[in-house]
Parts: sequence; C-alpha cells; structure tokens
Amino acid sequence: MAEKKIILTEKEREALNSEYRHLIDVERPDVIEKLQLARSQGDLSENADYDAARDRQAQVEARIAEIENILNNAVAAEEVAGSTKGKITIGYTVTFKEGDEEVTVKIVGNVGADPLAEIPSVSNESPLGRALIGAKKGDTVHVESVEPYDITILDAQK
Repeated sequence: MAEKKIILTEKEREALNSEYRHLIDVERPDVIEKLQLARSQGDLSENADYDAARDRQAQVEARIAEIENILNNAVAAEEVAGSTKGKITIGYTVTFKEGDEEVTVKIVGNVGADPLAEIPSVSNESPLGRALIGAKKGDTVHVESVEPYDITILDAQK
C-alpha cells in the first residue's frame, strides 16, 4: 500500500530538516553520553538515570523516524497547487469574516498547522482549510464541521 503523500511548504520542510539535524547532531549524542554514564554507575535494575536516558532515547529515535517518514513522503505544496489562477491554495494567508469577527489564517500542508502562532495556520485537510482551498476573494464558503458555518473571504494573498 502506498504511503499517503504529505504536503509541505518550503518553510515547513526547512523546519523539519532543522529539527532532524538537531536530533541527529545534538540530542542523539547527548542521550548516548547519558546512557554510558548511567551504565557506569553499576546495577541497571534500580538506576533511575538509566531508565530516564532510555526513555529519552526512545523519544528521540521515534521522532527521527517520524521526520524521516514525513520527508520521504513529502510533496512540495507548490507542486500540488499548480496553476490556481487567483484561487486560494496552500501557502495563502486568508482574511475572512465569521459573523462580526475578522479572522486571518495561513493555509499550510497537512503537518504544519499551528493554531497558536501569531497568524494561526490551518491544515489544508481541516474543515476550514478544505472550505478555503479553491475559493477566491469575495466568495462566501460553507465550512463543514461539528457546527457548520459560513464565512466570507475578505482577502487572500500568497
């Protein structure tokens, strides 16, 4: 079965590569050093330092494998977007009106969402992301969620 393609913007790819290098070059050697130190203390059956180092090693190795999987199955957002002729796609920052409130979000690939960022980013696979993809400035779109709602797109910029 083929792996699902993961859509990444260039910024997301750079962030993952940076995290990957940090894990390989800094975290992994640090964990190995802590394991060696803990082993040198003798009996491993009741060695809390050893247990903590093994737990950290498992976390680091799992994240390394996860990043490798993401990068191996990644497609550039620009390739997916293709020719959109003014339509919203991944990488756009969109301002819309929901009721009386104006909201601005950035649409990102399926691993880069950060709702707590200064300008919140939403995945292209989220209900809001799916509703915005393919729409244009001035459109009113319906967002299918637990409580569906309509929004009017005020601005959309690449």
